[in-house]
Amino acid sequence: MLVVYFRYLFMFPVFIVFRLRMFSAWVLSEVVCIFAGLGAYPTQTNPKCAQGPTKPLPQDSEILSTDYNFETIHNIDGYMCDTVSTLRDAMRYWNMTVQWWLKNYIYVRCPIKPLRTSITLFVSAIWHGVHPGYFLSFLTIPIMLLAEDLMIQAFRTEENSWIYRKLNWFIRSRGLDYLAMGFLLLSWKDTIRFWSSVYFIPHIFSVLFIIIGLVFKPKQKKLKDEKDNIRQVSQGIGKKTD
Repeated sequence: MLVVYFRYLFMFPVFIVFRLRMFSAWVLSEVVCIFAGLGAYPTQTNPKCAQGPTKPLPQDSEILSTDYNFETIHNIDGYMCDTVSTLRDAMRYWNMTVQWWLKNYIYVRCPIKPLRTSITLFVSAIWHGVHPGYFLSFLTIPIMLLAEDLMIQAFRTEENSWIYRKLNWFIRSRGLDYLAMGFLLLSWKDTIRFWSSVYFIPHIFSVLFIIIGLVFKPKQKKLKDEKDNIRQVSQGIGKKTD
């Protein structure tokens, strides 16, 4: 058991180094674009990552006195990646221009709604390369996302949101440590061998969280009936008052 504990501790600094390597590459690529003048748009046009301007430039604005920004080429927000509480939100701040492309050209256009996330991440795995480790990691993400969503729906409330976010951050961070091994080991044999050495615990917990979330998830019909009952009672009280 001590060996398993050590291996989980080992994944933590390994993923830190991996993240810093990626962060550095993306930030440097942004610097190159800025020096080349690529991605500069007037701030009045409200440029967004990967989209460019989202509003027309006002007719009376002076081009020379206009402020510009490079939000269009902004590709990484390392602080948000590391501090947001959910896996879904962390992914939004990672490789943002590619995320935008995947969302608008794969996810939105996918005709099979229940499989949108899985198909999008499958395409992302192909984007990264043909190594099995990419596919193993990317196709584990939909399972983790489902587990996370169901647990949030079942257990997070306004009263416990602070402590729930902290706990969820810790769990999703350890999940990302685990997924990073597929990106680093690359081969099927090496990735599965390492994951099996830690007993596939993130996979097992994800499936367990899905089951627990489904069991304790608030029933939509029950909530709707309760709202209808409250509305009827309120209407009845109003009539009696009249």
